[in-house]
Order: sequence, then structure tokens, then C-alpha cells
Amino acid sequence: MPDVKPFLSLEAQIEKICSRGCTINDKNQAMAVLSRINYYRFSAYFLPFKQADGSYKIGTAFAKVYGMYEFDRRIRGVVFQAVARIEVLMRSRIAYLYAENYGPLGYLDAQNYSSKWHNHAKFLEQIKNEIRQNRKVLFVKHHIKKYDNQFPLWVIVELFTFGMLSKFYADLQTPIKKKIARSVGAYTPEKLSSWLRCCTELRNICAHHGRLYFRRLSSAPAGFTDISAKDQHTLFTMLRVIKNLYPERKSWNTEVVERIDALITDYQDCIQLRHIGFPADWKKQLEQI
Repeated sequence: MPDVKPFLSLEAQIEKICSRGCTINDKNQAMAVLSRINYYRFSAYFLPFKQADGSYKIGTAFAKVYGMYEFDRRIRGVVFQAVARIEVLMRSRIAYLYAENYGPLGYLDAQNYSSKWHNHAKFLEQIKNEIRQNRKVLFVKHHIKKYDNQFPLWVIVELFTFGMLSKFYADLQTPIKKKIARSVGAYTPEKLSSWLRCCTELRNICAHHGRLYFRRLSSAPAGFTDISAKDQHTLFTMLRVIKNLYPERKSWNTEVVERIDALITDYQDCIQLRHIGFPADWKKQLEQI
């Protein structure tokens, strides 16, 4: 097996950063930053400055990289809150429209899914695991004791992860998928399935404090014919997805767009809009009119 990289003290981490061409005006402050942010996590923010030989471009400054990190941390909070609103919306619409069509326990019947994709045994096992892991939660205890472990969909859906919710929708039969898609303004099942995958990825990145800045996201949303292939995986494109699914159209501008605008203004000396896929007219494109 190859040797792992050796442990580096904070002082050695600073020396390594400097040796690659980064300017550090206040080493004590830099060590304070690295004492609370794992070096491996922080080093990813040097990627826009990294050259082929591993050195950094002329003009790379620790303070600027830290500004990028802080911008990323704060915009991640905005994105996470926005996706959370969509997650709550989708739990509600899926549970209501599905139960209306198939009944409160219809989700337990394999015939109510698309046979092409759905693995019913795996799905039921996931549900059992969620019940088991949350058995001390009040509403779970209540349904175990009073209803003999029977959970209507509108109850059990509250235990679904966003990934489970996205997969649950993708596995449904076309007629109910169309009804749900229309109810949230996605219009087609193909769009909504794609958009939910995008939201799931964003939610997981944000929940685990992952990096959004200077990152090519895995998902590519359907339905945006004006976006080139290289721009499909950017944060800006994902924000267009969130805009379309956001449940409060009237508050979108104040709750999301204005907060992002303020962050861009605060960190304009540290960031580049192209690193998150934002065009010059990004605000005009994201605002709800």
C-alpha cells in the first residue's frame, strides 16, 4: 500500500501554503483559521489559483481564499434554506395527491408503482429502517402503539430523506406523476424527476457543509433549452431550478435573490461570478417578476 501523507502541524501547513506561492500577511490569523477549518477542506478553495505544477498563480492571497470560503459558507446557508422549503412542499404535494389516488396505505402495494424501476422489497426495507431508527420520536411511537405499526403516507413521508422522496416520485406511475408535477409548476414528470435529483444533491452538499464554489455539480436539470452543456452543472443553473419550485413566489426575491446579491457585494473582491456559473445579468434572470 502507498504511504499516506504525513501529519502537518499548523506551522507546517502555513509553510506549505506559502511555498506554493500564497501570500500571507498575518500568519497568526491564518493559523487561527486553519485551527478551526480542516486544512484538507480549506485547501479546496485554492483550486481556482492552482497551476499545473502545483504552485499558485501570482497574486494568490490567503485573505482572498478565506473570503471565498466565507462566501461559500454563507451562500450555502441561503441555498439550504431554499431547498428545505421545497422539500416540505414536495412532502405535502406527493403525500396528498398520492393518498387521494391510492388511499393512506397505497404506498405499500407494489402494483401502485412503475414496474420498470421500482424495487418494492428494498423500498419497504428502507421504511422499516426509518421507523426503527426513529422509534423514540413521538409521532412514530404513537403510530406503533395505537395503529399497530401502520403509517399513512402523509405520516411516513415525514421520515423520508429527500433522496427517498425523489426516488419515490420517480418510481410512480405516469398519471399520478403528471398530476404532482403540474401541482408544483414543473409541468412534466421528466422535469420534476430531474429537478428533484438536483435539489437532493444540493441538499446533501449543504447539509454536510460541502463546497458549492468552483464546483461542477453532478446533476443536470431538464427543461432549460437556453443553457449550454458546460453550464448545466453550475450553481446558477441549480438556482433556476429552485426558483421554479420555490413555494412562495412573492417572497423569493427577498428571501433568496436579495440575500445572494448582498453576499456578492460583500465578497466582490474575493470571488468571481463565473466560478459559480453566474452570468452578468444573473439577478435579472433569477428575480421573480
